[in-house]
Amino acid sequence: MYAVHVVTSKLILASASPRRAEILHNAGYAFSVVSSAIDETPIPGETAEAMVQRLADAKAELVAARSVGPAIVIAADTAVLVGTQILGKPRTTEDARQMLQSLSGVTHSVITGVSLVRLPDVERRSFVEATRVQFSMLTPEDIEDYLATGEPFDKAGAYAIQGRAGRFIPRIEGCYFNVVGMPLARLARELAELGYRAGMADAAGV
Repeated sequence: MYAVHVVTSKLILASASPRRAEILHNAGYAFSVVSSAIDETPIPGETAEAMVQRLADAKAELVAARSVGPAIVIAADTAVLVGTQILGKPRTTEDARQMLQSLSGVTHSVITGVSLVRLPDVERRSFVEATRVQFSMLTPEDIEDYLATGEPFDKAGAYAIQGRAGRFIPRIEGCYFNVVGMPLARLARELAELGYRAGMADAAGV
């Protein structure tokens, strides 16, 4: 049974990602943004699912420790998985080029870990969402043209499905918003279970 005592809680997005903020804003949520910079170095032998959940939890805990309730902190971390290889954000042009070459013509997974912390009672929710993404074959010219746009360089896996890379993606299986960085439908369900109700007034803005 859903809790109802935090209807007036504010939402805090523990992320500087403009894409996550846009998803929440367009869905009608009012929220504030608090930076959650942490060390995102992978742990050797760690699975992609464990990594994104660990990082999301760390971001949420960092921001929750600096926040005053009533509030619900939302944190997320996204990774691209090709076989057993985890692709984060490219550090260099060559790094981005190699990522795009590895994605060409294959179906990969986009995995997002999400962590919610309700304040002041510190009730937590955590989950991982996965979406399968099919990529078309990319020619060397496709890759070089895409690199020249600058779009790959702050994106996990070196591409943005909502941007120019959308032309390379004929099919996905699962949540589209998860590929962008925030599994919206699952998030809404988890927020409801924490007692949050988005009012129509929220749609006025962030």
